Amino acid sequence: MPPFPEEPQISESAQGPRTTPASSRVTPTPRPVPGPRSAVSPRPGPRPAPPAPRAAGAKPGPAPASKPSAASPGDQAAPQIQLIPAPADGSLDAADEAVDLLLDSGRAPAEVLVLTTGDPHPWTAHERSFGEDAYWRQQDAADDVFYADGASADQAKPRPVVVVAANGGADAVKTVLPTALARAQALLIVCGDPQQINSVLGAGV
Repeated sequence: MPPFPEEPQISESAQGPRTTPASSRVTPTPRPVPGPRSAVSPRPGPRPAPPAPRAAGAKPGPAPASKPSAASPGDQAAPQIQLIPAPADGSLDAADEAVDLLLDSGRAPAEVLVLTTGDPHPWTAHERSFGEDAYWRQQDAADDVFYADGASADQAKPRPVVVVAANGGADAVKTVLPTALARAQALLIVCGDPQQINSVLGAGV
C-alpha cells in the first residue's frame, strides 16, 4: 500500500512579551509592580514563581526592586516611578492595595513608606492619638509600614518603596511628590489622577 504523504507541520512562532518604549511620562498601570519592571501584577493570591536565574552565581533575593531599573547617567539612585490611576477619593484604597501587593510579593513591611497629599491615612490618625513621640518612635523602630501625611512628609525617613495616595488637591500633590521622590530609594508608586500627576512629574520633579 503506498504510504500517505505526510502533511508538513506548520510551527507557530511564539511571540514573547512586548516591551514598551521608554517615555518621558509615566505610563498608567492598573496595579503596582512590586519590582523594577513595568508589568501588571496579579491580584493577591498565590505568589508568582521566582524568575529564572540570569547568570551563574547571581544572588536571588525576595526584593526585586532593590535596584532601580533605569537611572540617568550620574543619577545613581533614581527610582522607578509607577502610576496607578485612581480618583482622589479612591486613592487611599488604591494605596492600601498597592501595599498589600508589595508585601505579598516579598517586600518587608519596614521597606515601605506611605504618604498622603490630603487627609491623613486612618493609621496615621490612630497612632497620633497616642502622642507625637509615640508616633515617630514607630518610624524609628522600622519594623512595619510607616504612614505620614503631607505636612510631616519632610520628617519621613527614606525607604526602598514609597507609595503616595494623591488624595489632596493639585497644590498638595505638587508639594508632596518631590519629597516622596527624594524618599524613594528604588520604587515610587503614585495613586491618583494620571493627568495631574504627569503634569507635576513633567515639570521636572
